[in-house]
Amino acid sequence: MTVPPRVLTVAGSDSGGGAGIQADLKTVLALGAHGMSVITAVTAQNSLGVQGVWELPAEAVRAQFRSVVDDIGVQAVKTGMLASAELVETVAGLLAGVDAPVVVDPVGISKHGDALLAASALDAVRGTLLPRATVATPNLDEVAWLTGVRVRSEDDMRRAAEAVLAYGPRWVLIKGGHLGAGAAAVDLLTDGTAEHWLRAPRHDNRHTHGTGCTLASAIAAGLAGGADVPSAVAAAKEYVTGAIAAGFPLGGGIGPVRHGWRWGA
Repeated sequence: MTVPPRVLTVAGSDSGGGAGIQADLKTVLALGAHGMSVITAVTAQNSLGVQGVWELPAEAVRAQFRSVVDDIGVQAVKTGMLASAELVETVAGLLAGVDAPVVVDPVGISKHGDALLAASALDAVRGTLLPRATVATPNLDEVAWLTGVRVRSEDDMRRAAEAVLAYGPRWVLIKGGHLGAGAAAVDLLTDGTAEHWLRAPRHDNRHTHGTGCTLASAIAAGLAGGADVPSAVAAAKEYVTGAIAAGFPLGGGIGPVRHGWRWGA
């Protein structure tokens, strides 16, 4: 019996099902891997925004992580919403003992503008979490939060990448989806030496909730399956582009991307 690649997501729960742990597990399954989870926070969340956040104790996060890693093992880890400096430091410490690639999505704010990470956690993300990352995947708002670099052009994306790499990740993917309204959605993947520019059609669809979680989880699934970083990122970009094109309305606000788009699900 073939055992699928194992991916562990460490993130918050989205009760609306479009982002967070729910999006991560859907993505991993869609890409042929086995998803496992460490829940860091519970949110009351829907298409209109985040109505409440309840952070889990560090002890509960640590216990979930050890339970999975010590028995089942992992071939890639993805981190998302970590809520507080204490949880960032807890997770970074746990990752130090894992011999598997780590994708860090430095989630600071939701699609609706709601804070998902305490302002006091910035130093912990820079100093303890990013150095553990095989790939960090900040969007342009997260780049500004982490580094102070404001990206207004593709040339700025190079400066942004250099600034993020200074905190220690091996690779950084600067996501340019919010860069203007051009015909293409442009991302830059680099390790400071090699540069990979990824371009995809920009779809006129407002239902994009969960895009960042989905992309990071797709990269982790590729890495767990043995792909190198550029190959895993390129495949993830293609997958999330299709998911955005097929995004659908739920509730009265921003609907989710469609994780099962390849099967019409």
